[in-house]
Amino acid sequence: MNLATLLPRHARYRPHHTAVVFEDQRLSYAELYQRVSRWANALLALGVGQGDKVATILPNCLAQYETYWATAAIGAVVVPLSPLLRGTGLVRLLNDSDAAVILTDDHFAEHLDPHRASLPHVRHYIMANSTAEGVTSAAYLGYEALTATADPTPPPIPTLHGDAPYNIIYSSGTTGLPKGIVHTHAIRAAYCTIFAASYRITPESIILHTGSLVFNGAFLTLMPAMFVGATFILHAQFEAEALIETVAHEKVTHTKMVPSQIIAMLNAPNFNPDRLQSLEMIGSVGAPLHLEHKEALNAALPHRFYELYGLTEGFMTILDKNDYETKKSSVGCPTPFMEMRIVGEDGRDLPPHTVGEIVGRGPMLMPGYYKRPDLTALAIRDGWLFSGDLGYTDEDGFLYLVDRQKDLIISGGVNVYPRDIEEIVVQHPAVAEAAVFGIPDDKWGETPMAAVILREGENATAEAIMAWVNERVEARYQKLTAVEIRPTFPRSVSGKTLKRIMREAYWGEEGKI
Repeated sequence: MNLATLLPRHARYRPHHTAVVFEDQRLSYAELYQRVSRWANALLALGVGQGDKVATILPNCLAQYETYWATAAIGAVVVPLSPLLRGTGLVRLLNDSDAAVILTDDHFAEHLDPHRASLPHVRHYIMANSTAEGVTSAAYLGYEALTATADPTPPPIPTLHGDAPYNIIYSSGTTGLPKGIVHTHAIRAAYCTIFAASYRITPESIILHTGSLVFNGAFLTLMPAMFVGATFILHAQFEAEALIETVAHEKVTHTKMVPSQIIAMLNAPNFNPDRLQSLEMIGSVGAPLHLEHKEALNAALPHRFYELYGLTEGFMTILDKNDYETKKSSVGCPTPFMEMRIVGEDGRDLPPHTVGEIVGRGPMLMPGYYKRPDLTALAIRDGWLFSGDLGYTDEDGFLYLVDRQKDLIISGGVNVYPRDIEEIVVQHPAVAEAAVFGIPDDKWGETPMAAVILREGENATAEAIMAWVNERVEARYQKLTAVEIRPTFPRSVSGKTLKRIMREAYWGEEGKI
């Protein structure tokens, strides 16, 4: 269950097989092992050891990919953060994670530098994708310079138990209360085996990843690729036309996308199913893919579609390509070793076709939120993860989603929490109450919208409120795309605001599914 053993194995037994491709760089497993060993030794020389936190704030690049394996090689803990973070949201997560090292690039340095005095745990700032001469501040070490001079001899494989932490994933970059989801070596080893089996990934597979490498969805193919010794192709960013060209040229077999990316691929000017016949798996993750898009995809590229529902905290179901025709509206069934229940408010199991809360357990379940035993106790009860999501099963045990967790907005695969935005909206001097929810968006799947009630006597316009809020949110994906001024909100008997009713005007009575 020690992830540090995977790369050395492939470097020894299949050294010439292509491990990773990024832009014009193609590295064999032997070459990757040497680069990762240099980076691991550079970290050791800086005093980074087992359990120390290494935060990354990077776009997709080799430095990000190599850090995942270099930290494993020395028993450190990697904390991948979104480069969309800004201001107090950024500082909050860096401090919450106890980051000792920050690896970023010259594009993000301007956003990080003003906050260095607020980061007491950070011992080293390292800049990637920049020459030593290009480092503008003496406070930054150069990633390329550090790795170029480091010893290429592999460091000793650390002695680790499976419950040793490997990484911390923040499910939302700017939640009011940071929730760092801890994943251990054993959990990521389960990702290796379970998803390799579920997606039929083999040593001969060629996997393309075009989404962000810092979000948990990337690990659904990243980990099994390293487990079996497959080829992992990484794009700097998602571009539908480039994805199609890469699939055609490299004979890609597996790729995973969020719904908005699948839609973009289907509508790309160079989309041609004949050029994509090498694909064995097209996986959807991050949000439900609407049925009309599923049908279009399966008509063009049949018998390839998989859909995953899951929580970073550690419960997943998969709709297998062989089950699609009979379970099109389902998100599948639990992965191997996973158990699932649908429970009512009293915690008792509910029969099929009865809506309740989705709970699950299995080997991918987190040990807890980092430094938050209080929140962990709310999420995990008697070994079961309570998702907060509503769904039901059919008579065959397949899961159907009804509503997402706590009105979560998933925009382009990124979790956006409405309450974070509401906290900003209600600070507007003209706003008395605010409710934020997701509305459909052709590009991102959904984006945030705010309904507001004005203070008595105020006459601010929707446009002015939206501009004011969008200047103050901490991340770009939190920006509102619409504001509606209402005289009142629909409410339950207890007085609770019913966002569901407001959402129906945009999504229909079935909600976001």
